[in-house]
Amino acid sequence: MKQKYLVRSLVAAGALSVAVLGGYATSHNGSAVAAAPVFQSAPLPPQPGVTVALPNFSSIVKQEGPAVVNISVTSKMEKTAFSQDQFKLDPDDPFSQFFRQLPMPHAQQMPMRGQGSGFIVSPDGTILTNAHVVDGASTVTVKLTDRREYKAKVVGLDKASDIAVLKIDATNLPVVKLPAADNVQVGEWVLAIGSPYGFENTVTAGIVSAKSRALPDGSYVPFLQTDVAVNPGNSGGPLFNLNGEVIGINSQIYSRSGGSQGVSFAIPIEVALNVEHQILKNGKVTRGQLGVTIQDVNQSLADSFGLKRPTGALVSSVANDSPAAKAGIEPGDVILRYNDREITTSTELPLLVSSAAPGSTARIEVLRDGQTRHFNVTIGEMKGAKVASAASPEDAHGRLGIAARPLSPEERRQVGVTGGVLVEQSSGAAADAGIQQGDVILSFNGKPVKSVEELKSMVSKAGKKIALLVLRDDARIFVPVDLS
Repeated sequence: MKQKYLVRSLVAAGALSVAVLGGYATSHNGSAVAAAPVFQSAPLPPQPGVTVALPNFSSIVKQEGPAVVNISVTSKMEKTAFSQDQFKLDPDDPFSQFFRQLPMPHAQQMPMRGQGSGFIVSPDGTILTNAHVVDGASTVTVKLTDRREYKAKVVGLDKASDIAVLKIDATNLPVVKLPAADNVQVGEWVLAIGSPYGFENTVTAGIVSAKSRALPDGSYVPFLQTDVAVNPGNSGGPLFNLNGEVIGINSQIYSRSGGSQGVSFAIPIEVALNVEHQILKNGKVTRGQLGVTIQDVNQSLADSFGLKRPTGALVSSVANDSPAAKAGIEPGDVILRYNDREITTSTELPLLVSSAAPGSTARIEVLRDGQTRHFNVTIGEMKGAKVASAASPEDAHGRLGIAARPLSPEERRQVGVTGGVLVEQSSGAAADAGIQQGDVILSFNGKPVKSVEELKSMVSKAGKKIALLVLRDDARIFVPVDLS
């Protein structure tokens, strides 16, 4: 049986065109890619006494289409230089000496281009798209349906939800219609507009196949599943209902080939708008956390715990000093309710907790030793790299080109350090030197780095050449960085 892949990335490598998620990428030479067939619906056969009317999407396209944009991004990828060893000719070969005398080119930064979709949510140029469409881009260009083009600023992006907020310098722009409430129904008709494989303003349609899908990518998004034809390039584009309201952002596809096979996933619009609100107001996204590891309850576990049916989320571990531990929740508890919501599967709980505001109180019902108990838990804040950054790495630390944050006490304990800062984004001088996301910077020219502010101060006073001691995958290495 062929393996199925959950496709979720935009960047293509080398001269190949790679279809991922809903993003569309080409190499610097703009090589073409074959397109997948567009969705077509055939009329249903008439039945006695039954009138069947299929929807006409043309009015939605006419009214809402102008607010859908094409997004083009450019990023740089290092092209490795050739070396004499690559030819591996026999020393006795008459061409060996000839090739040894040839000058070898230096490594170069080659432009890589990709495309995605987005939509305008405010007349002054605020645009929503997927984070993976613009992540790592050096330039972002937005093209409207009337052919006008604008350079866009990435106001912020949130990788956990795959949402990015862009801004262009324009006024009186058309905007999409947003729903007043979450009333999506499984089986209802939906419409997608985007740029699959670079074909701008392409319209496809289908139905909502399921709601609240949890995908194995570690995200906290209750995805909408549809059978709409979504292909590379549709990423970030809107999903409309028959009222012309945006109910989701097309984000991922489940495919064997990389193209549409009738299983696509969209981020609910209420999730996207919450992220947008936090980015515009606070410059980052915060999420709630309990501090527990959970698993699903199958029939055997349900029988063991005395449950009438498999339901709830089984707590397998509780982190020390976590909100759950402080409230009294223990391993072996089965969480049955979170506030007023029944927990039927373990995938439901992370979505509810992550959407809660840190510092708020949640009432949790658990089953322990055959008895139900109730706990009031003060929700903590999720730590880690799952936050939005309103500034580019260059803005964060100027000459060095990184965005970093302090390590939490738990992270310091896990990696065995007393200081250091964690790199969340890297570009410019740092990226050129090989500094990457996830590295822990321990020292700067031999001096320990204890905070982000301390690192900023060191960078501002440094000369052209510096050396960073970096912790990466349990190994400590010195990385020379040229700040000139």
